[in-house]
Amino acid sequence: MTARLAVRFGPGVAAWCAEVPDRVARLAQRWGLEPGEELEPGAVSVVLRCRWADGTPAVLKLSPDHELLAAQTGMLGLFAASGRVPAVLAADGDAVVLREVLPGTLAEDLPFDGLPRLWADLLAALHGVPARPVGLLRTRCEESFARIGRRLADPVIGARISAATWERAERRCERLLDTQTSVLLHGDLHLGNALVGEPGLMAIDPKACLGDPCFDAADLVVAGAGQEGVATRCEVVAAACGLDGDRLFGWSQVIAPMLAIAHLTHGGPEAAVEELLTVSA
Repeated sequence: MTARLAVRFGPGVAAWCAEVPDRVARLAQRWGLEPGEELEPGAVSVVLRCRWADGTPAVLKLSPDHELLAAQTGMLGLFAASGRVPAVLAADGDAVVLREVLPGTLAEDLPFDGLPRLWADLLAALHGVPARPVGLLRTRCEESFARIGRRLADPVIGARISAATWERAERRCERLLDTQTSVLLHGDLHLGNALVGEPGLMAIDPKACLGDPCFDAADLVVAGAGQEGVATRCEVVAAACGLDGDRLFGWSQVIAPMLAIAHLTHGGPEAAVEELLTVSA
């Protein structure tokens, strides 16, 4: 736990990690929780399966970044009316309890054939929530380009992704932002943030912002790289979700070099990297 969180928070996080067992015990007594096993760890939090006081299956999430956790909790509240995010059962400082999404199968583990319709239903529910005063997609994109763009200094990544490719993606992004219509977006709807639940796919860890509805479908499209292909998947997803296919492909071109960097960093499939770089050209 400490080594994982230290990547994000530095070595000083060790003191917080040492207190986690006692913190869990206190919260369990206060809220009547039955703590269970630790779930797959995240980069900024510790997540435990638990049972709520009335027997409801739940998860307890703790993070040393109180502000981040509070923001995530608030964003779940924004989308609560959609019925497509986990219900917040309790929150206090560095901890939040959420209703567990069951069966909780990740969208990335589902066959693609059924995903476009499931994604369409999820987007209809999320994007149907009235817009609220939140951040803008433009700000989120600027942050992503600045943060991920620093990876171009890595010789392995710089050898595959040129500054010209990165700048081309930024220009495409600007054009799309300048011509967008805005809805309340999840803002980080990749296949690891959508789980099978009831009544359909449920979204977790939103980074809510106002912007182009195509943005929330682009990760599903670029995940087709090295498989049936980004262009083919784009056509299918656009039709299922009722989205403008050209704009959806444009956002896919924006995100493609970012996903290529992720694959190069974590040893993703070479076929996917090659296609993503072609899409980025």
